[in-house]
Amino acid sequence: MGPLAGVAVLVTRPEQQASALCSLLESAGATVVRLPVMEIQPVAPPLPVGNGFGSVDLVIFTSANAVKFGAGLLDRRGTPDLVAIGPATARALAQTGLKEITAPAAGFDSENLLAHPRLANVNGQRVLIMTGRHGRQLLQEQLALRGAQIVVAEVYERVRAIPAPADIAVLERRFADHHIDVITATSADIATYLLELAGPALRRAFDQVHWLVPSERVAAAVRAQGVRGPFLLAASAADQDSLAAVLRWRASESGA
Repeated sequence: MGPLAGVAVLVTRPEQQASALCSLLESAGATVVRLPVMEIQPVAPPLPVGNGFGSVDLVIFTSANAVKFGAGLLDRRGTPDLVAIGPATARALAQTGLKEITAPAAGFDSENLLAHPRLANVNGQRVLIMTGRHGRQLLQEQLALRGAQIVVAEVYERVRAIPAPADIAVLERRFADHHIDVITATSADIATYLLELAGPALRRAFDQVHWLVPSERVAAAVRAQGVRGPFLLAASAADQDSLAAVLRWRASESGA
């Protein structure tokens, strides 16, 4: 029996991104319930990359998904500086064979990236931001204020998944029987999609369990949608940090 024996966790990440977190939780003894509420899809039609991307000074990837759908669009004959928003994105870039990647030493969001010395002096530089559709605008706004010329490439989009009615019915029974202890919400969008799927009974049940979130910003976005349950704050959206947050909570509950 692991330290999370008796704990049931609802994992809501996109299906292709949930396996590692589920494995970590299960290895620690937790029961994992999967309900992907978001899908990641490439933006279509393909972007006209060509010459426009070949003359940039700096390319910023805002997520591992931006790497997955955007790294192949780069003209590798050029030598722009490569910047990742966090360690998971940096690892995804390295796996494509790209090297000399800059990333913040800590944190995984736009605020931490903007504090990095590489972005302190971008006046007159052409910066390409590989990102998802309808993402945060903070990077492009702040870099433009610093004098950079910004090119944004939206290479993927997040869309709401449509779970089968039978899956929703099973989830409702689990909550009614108090068989879920923690809900994961690794982004504000994931929380929104989950809440949109829920009927009144599920919405009430959501207030009785812990919400695992990667930042105060996401916690605030979830609270703004009316969720009143307690929050578990992870250091980041990384799988190991999510696991660590659940372990800390479990240890505090058991008095360990």
